[in-house]
Amino acid sequence: MNFRRRTSGRTGLLGRGLLAAAVLAGSFFGPAAYSHAATNTTIRVALYADIGSKYKSTTPQVTLQSDKAFTLNSATGGSVPLITVPGGSKIRVSLDNYKVKVLETPSWQAAADAAKKLQSTSDKPQVFLASRSGGNVYQLYTGPYASESAAKEGLARVGKASLSIPSGQAPALAGTKHLTAGQYASLEEAGSAAGQLRAAGYDAWPVAVGSDGGSARYEVWTGEAAGDAELAALQVTLAAAMPQLALAPAASPGLIVRTDAGLDWSSETQAAHYVVSGSGAKFMAVGNDAGINMAERSKRTYRGNLELSGLSGSLAVINEVPLEQYLYAVVGGEVSSSWPEEALKAQAVAARSYALAQGTKFDVAHVVDTTLSQVYNGIGAEAPSIIKAVDATAGEVLMNGGKLVEAVFSSNAGGMTAEPAEVWANGGDAFASKPSSGDVSAAAAKKWYYLQLASGVSGYAREDNIKLTGQTTSGGLRIATATTDGVNIRPLPVIESSVKPVGQLNPGDNAAVLDTVYESGSYSWIKGPYTSADLLKSLSGKTSSTLPSSIVSLQVTQRGASGRATQVKANGNILQVKYPDLFRSAFGGLPSTLFDIVPAGSYTVLGADGTTSTVGSAQNAGVLSASGKVSGQAAGTVVLGADGKARAVSGSSGFYFIGWGNGHGLGMSQWGVKGMADQGYDYREILQHYFNNVTIVNE
Repeated sequence: MNFRRRTSGRTGLLGRGLLAAAVLAGSFFGPAAYSHAATNTTIRVALYADIGSKYKSTTPQVTLQSDKAFTLNSATGGSVPLITVPGGSKIRVSLDNYKVKVLETPSWQAAADAAKKLQSTSDKPQVFLASRSGGNVYQLYTGPYASESAAKEGLARVGKASLSIPSGQAPALAGTKHLTAGQYASLEEAGSAAGQLRAAGYDAWPVAVGSDGGSARYEVWTGEAAGDAELAALQVTLAAAMPQLALAPAASPGLIVRTDAGLDWSSETQAAHYVVSGSGAKFMAVGNDAGINMAERSKRTYRGNLELSGLSGSLAVINEVPLEQYLYAVVGGEVSSSWPEEALKAQAVAARSYALAQGTKFDVAHVVDTTLSQVYNGIGAEAPSIIKAVDATAGEVLMNGGKLVEAVFSSNAGGMTAEPAEVWANGGDAFASKPSSGDVSAAAAKKWYYLQLASGVSGYAREDNIKLTGQTTSGGLRIATATTDGVNIRPLPVIESSVKPVGQLNPGDNAAVLDTVYESGSYSWIKGPYTSADLLKSLSGKTSSTLPSSIVSLQVTQRGASGRATQVKANGNILQVKYPDLFRSAFGGLPSTLFDIVPAGSYTVLGADGTTSTVGSAQNAGVLSASGKVSGQAAGTVVLGADGKARAVSGSSGFYFIGWGNGHGLGMSQWGVKGMADQGYDYREILQHYFNNVTIVNE
């Protein structure tokens, strides 16, 4: 088939040129307010945070490690180090919130066995080592929970978990209220004082509480009461048992020092565990040139510092990193380091402009580390070529009409970028639909033949398993056969081991070639067939329209300037979405909205008089008359269009989505950028092609 640019909003199945698609790597959401900071500042990236509807990614704890020593400082009390973490040492950090204290035991194995039973539940286990009355005990908790009510629900679940609880014990609620039992000048002194309380049979921990006048301060805390009455009762008991202590409710934010014994449930491994406690508590893991690794975030290593605090009842981890160093990882996460230098420079300027335009979009952070903002995978995504491109464009941003451009981008525009109205239904004059011929550079190397077997079954076989015989059918279709035994015929032009082939072809078995397409995935794509039930499930909650009990027809009835779907009707009724790009998620996560919808088991015949007739796989068909009347058997029928392209009517029901491009398509197309760079354009020319009326300035 011919591979050409899309020029029309109306298209047929597989019978015209396919345009580019690739893996989604860009970012998109509604336009942010234009505001930006100087490029020599730091940027705040939310790794874990509960920011309500804007972003939610939570974890009960994080495990940190660096090849070099780093320190834990108060984020609000200056730069005085409170605790030094040696190079190579692992530590854990969690938030002091409501927990369930499940049991205590002198046996690590008993605690670990109980923890394993809880590990796959929502009641995440933590095991701490504590000394008590001269001996060691292992304390199993679940949590932390975001609220007291959530902890009580967890307590009820733990009670039904069939755990082996030591005699005389019962799971109980643990809270965030503590007593302070004195202030100390060093962590060692506080640890020694806490040991005296533990020797007397009470839980106690050294706590780093901040700095005062350039010196670090430490306290000893005891108790984990869920309420004021419980805390007051503990204070009375302790005062009677140890009258020498100056007891008071703990008021300062603190970093409680405990010993974690749950790094590995197969054998006991210990590590320091720091618990962020108190209203407004913020501490900073101050990094070094080796970076700090976070096991829970796919073992990524981050430059800069990690702010550790509580937000909406969950642990928040914010990476504070110099903007240009942030871009080293962003550019490396968004595109390949092997791409031409001018493409990397264009990505660097766009990513810098985008980041600076966000302001405090995420309340406690400027951006997040996912495609909701820009992909940010830490030091592991960096490469010398990328660092060079970022440094070469240091400080450069896109401006339009005196305003910073929120330079959105997506992986592949499918040959034509989108108008704002095709995506979020509004936007500035820096955006317009532009040709993106370089998107073809994303095309997969392999092509697939769309075949019809002698049995009437149709499907796809990769070109390296098929050869043309040089013969044609009576209808003029080429004939192919297999080059090896047992060539699988796939339902879509992609190898998916979990999807059963629709048939096989052997040498000497002939099949009619209906079309040739690129492999689905990185350049063009075909999804489906989706049944009515599949579509109704996906559409639920994503459209304000009343959904039918069954979808029998599904059509793109309106397209934007680039050909993207802006209106879709089901059974003749409009499916209302908030903005057009939501069609991607509404239909089960389509790569883009540049698609056609084709019924799997029917076709429509246009008569000479303008009337149409739709034929399904259960109907008879064979002879197609000028009036659109049909007779014969439809399943296995090949329909040949006026353009010479063919399709087979399958016996299945549902709908195929046949599309181009990947991502929202607005602004810059990353694969298009690569294509232009391959053709010799420099990064300024590339950016000024994709964005309207922009200037590149150094802020």
